[in-house]
Amino acid sequence: MAPAAEPVRRGGEDLPPTPRLPAQTCRGRDGDWGAGAAPDAVTARELPRTQIIERTIHRYEDIHRLLEKRWTISAIAHRLRLDRKTVRRLRDTDLDELLASALERRPNGVLEPFKAYLNTRFTEAQGQVSGTLLFLETQARGYRGSRQVVRKHLAALRAGTAEPVRADIPSPRKITSWIMRPRESLTERQNERLLQVRLACRDITRACDLARAFADMVRHQRGYLLLEWIRQAEQDAPKPMRGFAGFLRQDLHAVTAGLTLPWSSGVVEGHMNRVKALKRAMYGWASFDLLHTRILTQP
Repeated sequence: MAPAAEPVRRGGEDLPPTPRLPAQTCRGRDGDWGAGAAPDAVTARELPRTQIIERTIHRYEDIHRLLEKRWTISAIAHRLRLDRKTVRRLRDTDLDELLASALERRPNGVLEPFKAYLNTRFTEAQGQVSGTLLFLETQARGYRGSRQVVRKHLAALRAGTAEPVRADIPSPRKITSWIMRPRESLTERQNERLLQVRLACRDITRACDLARAFADMVRHQRGYLLLEWIRQAEQDAPKPMRGFAGFLRQDLHAVTAGLTLPWSSGVVEGHMNRVKALKRAMYGWASFDLLHTRILTQP
């Protein structure tokens, strides 16, 4: 049994020791139990449902007990080895809401990324597959959990009680990169994923069509199509794109010229940047005449 933590004295008062989880809840990445593991290193994916509830309640009670003694947020965070944002959230949120949030946020463990593969293999084999074989296959794919977890999921599949696998939803940044890149540069898998996203969300479908049309105008300098593009965007585009179209309409002639003519202000901007760099390099050290000479003589 691990030795109990000694009380800490603060302001002449003995405070109770920092609450620690039982040794059996401190599990490392390799699945071994260890009493020496730090309690805050234990993540929600490594704790069963009851211990998640107990840990949340204990932290909530400890923080509010110290708040009643007028401890600061920083002192509580240092005392309980928590982040200050965590302390503020536990201070400002009701216990019932914290418990519900903790349970909803709890992932299903290290097996979660591999459940889709396990379900596919189970379906292809019509349930006639061993847990050991699936464990070895998932381990070859990067799984680092125990064999028992795979067997437990396989038993749930056979009993029909397994939870459905959450959809692999790509991030907004990844979807944006698929939309803005030329179609020919996307792989077959990326085109398939983008098609799935378009079918799932009508706004993304419309935004994708308008964004690609605008990108074609920029690449091929088809400024004569800008006004029609603005009208379509203002009619049924998502709100952010309608706002963008409104800004383009305010400076329609300049934007049309930029999308039509081969010239740009890039050279002028480059000279402005060079002049500013020379000015900052000579600030307080030379006269205006020397600055004027350097601007005119240097290319």
